[in-house]
Amino acid sequence: MSTAITEQAATRPYTRQSQRGLWREVLVILWLYFVYYMINNLSNASPRRAISRAAALLRFEQRIHVDCERSLNAWVVRHNTIATVLGNFYNLAHIWVTLAFIVFLWFKRRDKYPDLRNALVLFNVIGFIVFWTYPVAPPRMLPGYVDVVETTTTLGSFHSGALANAANQLAAMPSLHIAWALWVVMVILWTLPGNKWRMLAGAHLIITVIATIGTANHFVLDLIAGGATALVGFAVAQLWADRGRPAVASWQRRRRLPT
Repeated sequence: MSTAITEQAATRPYTRQSQRGLWREVLVILWLYFVYYMINNLSNASPRRAISRAAALLRFEQRIHVDCERSLNAWVVRHNTIATVLGNFYNLAHIWVTLAFIVFLWFKRRDKYPDLRNALVLFNVIGFIVFWTYPVAPPRMLPGYVDVVETTTTLGSFHSGALANAANQLAAMPSLHIAWALWVVMVILWTLPGNKWRMLAGAHLIITVIATIGTANHFVLDLIAGGATALVGFAVAQLWADRGRPAVASWQRRRRLPT
């Protein structure tokens, strides 16, 4: 009887600590959404200027011969089933797949969670800064492109109607869809061994690339900028972790010293 009581007492502080940690993570997510909402609704960005920047970006891509957006968009539009799949994937997958892996890390790989969480937060902070200071319109706002998400999604588009106010329409650069997809890839590579998981990670990234361009929501250079955002976020998170680990190791060694 006393043993059971002792075990319960030993596990209760951990449970309370775990619950406090979970609420802290929820507050981080709410804070990120609040910042995004403030940028979306308080930014004085001019749609005309953002569209002008998009046109300039497209001209630069044409000069360096990487402008595949219009041809891929036209191909997707001609294939209704593919357009529907890609439209819904672009609209929903980046949110729900990322959220699913956040939950997985929290409950199954808590040892990896802090570093990967920090990287994801940094992705968003970098993206928010660019959205605020240098808004760029997506290709769908230029002549000659079809907004595939708007024309095919069956669960509501963030491009028009009531949901439009919940999304920044001038946030093409950098592509956080790609940054988040790369985050998912890293989560899988670091926590889920096996070729099947690696193939799933590669498929998720490839479909994300095709969907972001084919639905006319991002330029090729937006994707490159999204990849650079992910690289910086991972690098800074790793440096942050490396600086913190010696202090933790030193504290653990002191605890093991005999008194």
